[in-house]
Parts: sequence; structure tokens; C-alpha cells
Amino acid sequence: MSPRPASGPRERLIDAAQELTYSHGMGVGVDAILKAANVARRSLYEHFGGKDGLIAEVLRRSADEDTARYEETMRAAGEDPRARVTAVFDRLGEIIAAPGFRGCRYLAADLALADPAHPGHAITREYRRRVQDLLRDELDRLGHPRPEHAAGQLLLLIDGTLAVGATRTGTDPAASARELAEQILDAGR
Repeated sequence: MSPRPASGPRERLIDAAQELTYSHGMGVGVDAILKAANVARRSLYEHFGGKDGLIAEVLRRSADEDTARYEETMRAAGEDPRARVTAVFDRLGEIIAAPGFRGCRYLAADLALADPAHPGHAITREYRRRVQDLLRDELDRLGHPRPEHAAGQLLLLIDGTLAVGATRTGTDPAASARELAEQILDAGR
């Protein structure tokens, strides 16, 4: 854990919590976060009101970063909507194969945050909506007859790919999901 240079207590808390909640789960203790961030407990309450507020901010930051990564992956694939969508699954294969991969942060959060009113749930829902909108836009460009429905199917494949990638090592769920995604894309022809 190496905090960003010259970052204040708020940023150090977010950095530490972002890393620890991914590597150790949402149940990571406040003391571990405070130690990794090298801040006093008071800073947690001043900046976030407690752990729930910190978790919500971590999810918000992560969602912004991950949405930008989806956009970057799609942009790098060129202008063809089909290539832009399938590039997402190729990128997921790379992510799953990378050291330290622990699955989908948002699925893990939804499962771990028992209180349905936890602010993190609204953030994970919004994140998934943003990703689905990106996919739907590409399906619209392809002229798919049911872009919203197909985008939901693609999002289901993404969630499943990340879950299987974390729980069944030695498999290649991204390649299988890419094949299924191609079938969804072809349904629009």
C-alpha cells in the first residue's frame, strides 16, 4: 500500500479502503484501514461520518474509474460497435488473468452490505446502469432491434465472467462470455 504523494488524510483513507476492501473484502476492519492510511480515527468521522460513508466514497471513486476504463477499452477498439463490445470481453480476460484479481468489487459489495439502505447499494446500481448504457449505445449503433434488453444480457455476461473468474481458477470465462456476446450481437442482424 503506497498512498499517493502528498495526499491528505481524506485521500489516504480512500486509497487504503479502496485497496483493502478489494483485497480483503468489505468486512475489513476500520483499524486496518486507519493503519494503512496512517490517519487517526477522528479523520474517518470528520471526512466520512464513519465506515459506511467511506465505503460509499470508495465505491463512487471505483465506479468512476472503472466506467472510464470501459470507455477507454471501447475507444481503443475503434469505431465498429461490434468490435467495441467484444473488446470488453477481451479486456475482462486480461483482468481476470492479472495477479491480485479478486472478482467484481460491486458484486462483492452488494453481497457483503447486509443493510439494503446502505448508500453503497445505490452506487453499485448506478455503476451498472452506466455500463449498461455504454453497451446499449453500441447496440443502438449496430441497429439491434432490442438494444436495452441485449445490453442487460451483456451486463449479465460481464457480471458472470467476473464472478466465475474469481471462483473457478483455471477457466476462461471471458472467452466463453465473448462467444455468447457475439450471439447477442448477431441477434440484431
